[in-house]
Amino acid sequence: MLEEILKLQSLIEQIVISSAEELEQFRIQFLGKKGRLAALFDAFKQIPAADKKMLGSRLNDLKNLASEKYLHSKIQFTGPDNQVIGDLTLPPDSIPAGSRHPVSLIRKEIISIFSKIGYTVAEGPEIEDDWHVFSGLNFPLEHPARDMQDTFFIEKDPDILLRTHTSSVQVRVMEVSKPPIRKIFPGRVFRNEAISARAHCIFHQIEGLYIDKNVSFADLKQTLMFFAREMFGEKTQVRLRPSFFPFTEPSAEVDVSCTICGGSGCNVCKYTGFLEILGCGMVDPNVLEASSIDSGIYTGFAFGMGLERIAMLKYQINDLRLYFENDIRFLNQFISSY
Repeated sequence: MLEEILKLQSLIEQIVISSAEELEQFRIQFLGKKGRLAALFDAFKQIPAADKKMLGSRLNDLKNLASEKYLHSKIQFTGPDNQVIGDLTLPPDSIPAGSRHPVSLIRKEIISIFSKIGYTVAEGPEIEDDWHVFSGLNFPLEHPARDMQDTFFIEKDPDILLRTHTSSVQVRVMEVSKPPIRKIFPGRVFRNEAISARAHCIFHQIEGLYIDKNVSFADLKQTLMFFAREMFGEKTQVRLRPSFFPFTEPSAEVDVSCTICGGSGCNVCKYTGFLEILGCGMVDPNVLEASSIDSGIYTGFAFGMGLERIAMLKYQINDLRLYFENDIRFLNQFISSY
């Protein structure tokens, strides 16, 4: 057997593989199930025990030699997917373009709309303290409005939490800036809610803040009408309904004519012809004073909207969970959206 091993070793070393076809012939001849190496391993079973250590080592060296020669040649004649390499001067296969997430598309579009009327972007931390999320926004400790938002508190420290709204960035901006202030605040927020088609524990917001002398509710209304028509089209109808938020007074919720039925009424808008898109109001004087802004000189308004909600209306998406599943079939629908 030793003579046969040495003979095959010399033969393998001398073989020159110059094509993919010769590579496959080499594999079959030496490494195949019925190849010459397989035959030697079968014969090795009958070798006396005294000779097995020496011959087994030589046989393994032979197998390694054949395998290394095969793999080295394979790199030259085949690609990573084991396809035979052809004309290397041909252009490569095109790589399919990816797509941006619908929430990212909406975020970019909203920022673009407000930048046209002088708003700039400010961002803040997702892990916040009670002051910036609640107390600085006119939420007293005993205020029932705190119960409106189910909060994720950081373990062992009740003062540290995941922000429930990007209004916390408004407080940070007011603390370090002097009016006039005209900014929007995009970001991710967290609330302890059951996940369903209409709710999720993670979502995204964009809030806005404008503070200056003589800012009125009429300014707020005109700003939001401009936004709604830029986002949903010139024929979009806008209405404001009275509401309540601890940090604004007066407060309102804004509806736009349903993008599904065009305002005629459908099951999405509950046959009202309108869909809610955001909350807004005049900044409460207590909020201004808490950030050392003189409410006797300055007034302002604030607004906030959920990006997933806007995307649902814009792209007619009916399930919030789709935003977080990263299903390629869902995302590919937005390749042409930018």
